[in-house]
Formats: sequence, structure tokens, C-alpha cells
Amino acid sequence: MPVYNSDKYISESIESVIGQTYIDWELIIVNDNSTDNTKRTIEAYQMIDSRIKLINLEENKGAAYARNTALEHAKGRFIAFLDADDKWKNDKLNIQIPYMLKNGFGFTFTSYEYIIDEYNKEEKRFKVPVKINYYQALKNTCIGCLTVIVDKEIIGDFRMPLVRRGQDNLTWLMILKKGHLAYGLNESLAEYRRVEGSLSNNKFKALKRQWTNYRTIIKLPLHKCLFYYTLYVVNNIKKYYLQRN
Repeated sequence: MPVYNSDKYISESIESVIGQTYIDWELIIVNDNSTDNTKRTIEAYQMIDSRIKLINLEENKGAAYARNTALEHAKGRFIAFLDADDKWKNDKLNIQIPYMLKNGFGFTFTSYEYIIDEYNKEEKRFKVPVKINYYQALKNTCIGCLTVIVDKEIIGDFRMPLVRRGQDNLTWLMILKKGHLAYGLNESLAEYRRVEGSLSNNKFKALKRQWTNYRTIIKLPLHKCLFYYTLYVVNNIKKYYLQRN
């Protein structure tokens, strides 16, 4: 879990992990040089649960660097992701991990719900496809980072590209590009908080950034970049207005 000045919501996020019915987990929190009370809040939780690990960075490096730091320290077979303003439902790990083991899936994601920050209530559910391949993922971002679990025994070790924005979706593309599939579980197991002004909520800047990512990191040829980027823009504008209505 990467955190930076996250004291407002960090307690809810941590408690959603502590409350998991699946108990064999470790929560690695990487404090990206926060200047508020985030560190003290996390340390208080460490006092009551030894499964929580805190790593403090001496300078602000960004979410990708923080996530990679956590990946380097992770001891488990299964890697899951959660941001400091989002939450898991209590049965997330207990449902998703057995689902992966039963079917031999190495990369899964689930449906989730939006929370309107102003009212702190559930807004609407984001449904997901049964499975998605590399080319489908290029057209549409439908894999919520807070829902992903990766089995390292199947997918192998991985790291996120060191970009300030959108490193999660780039990571999924890089995994899928190797021939893996991502399997969707259409059960809502997480809650995404839509915070105005947050990195993930700034959709139109993300659309601009995606072109650069496709060309420089994914290295799509120009004609393919034009094709997939056009579909990506159309699908994400649709998603944006569906969230608003």
C-alpha cells in the first residue's frame, strides 16, 4: 500500500485488511515521505497487529516506486493491491484466492463499488468481463487496481514502470502482453473512493498520458497506437459519464 499524506482515510483502509476473514496475510505499507500524521496512524496499528509492516521513504518517490518497494519486501505467493483511500470487503481474500486456486488462474480482478467522497456512501457497482487479453485491455481500462490479485507462481516476479501516473494499468498490460489472461470475478469485493482532484480521478489528463504510455512504454507502432488509443478514449469517456449519471 503506497501512502502519501493519507491520514484522512488510511484507518478505514487498514481496518478493511485487518477485518479480512482470510487471516494469512501481510500488509506492507510504504510511506512516501508524508508530512501529515500518516506515519503515526500506521504505527498505532502496528502496535495491535504484527502483520502490518511499515517502510518509510526518506524522500517522495511516487506511487510506482512505493509499490515496487513493497513488492521487493513481499514474502507471499499472492500479491494484492490497495490504495490508502480505498477499502476491501471482509471476504475479498477468502473468496478471490480460492477462486484462483480452484481454476488455476494467475491474474484476477473483481467488480467493485464507487463511494462518493462527499457523502461517504456507495454510488454504483462497476461490472467486469469474465476474462480479458492484452488487445482487449489496450482498448479499455476495466481492471481496478484495488481488486487485483496476482499469483507469482504462475505470473512470475514483476515490477511497475516508474511513471508518476497510470503505472498500475501499464503493469497489467505488460503482464498480459506475455500471453497471460486476466480473469474477472463479477462479485463486488472492494470499494473505490472517488475523491475529487485525486490522481486516479483526473480522467482527462489520464487520456492524454495514455498516448505517451502506449508509444514509449508499451512501444506500439504508430498505426496500432492510433487504433487502440481511439478505442481507449471512447470507452473511457463512456465510463466517465456512466459514473456521473
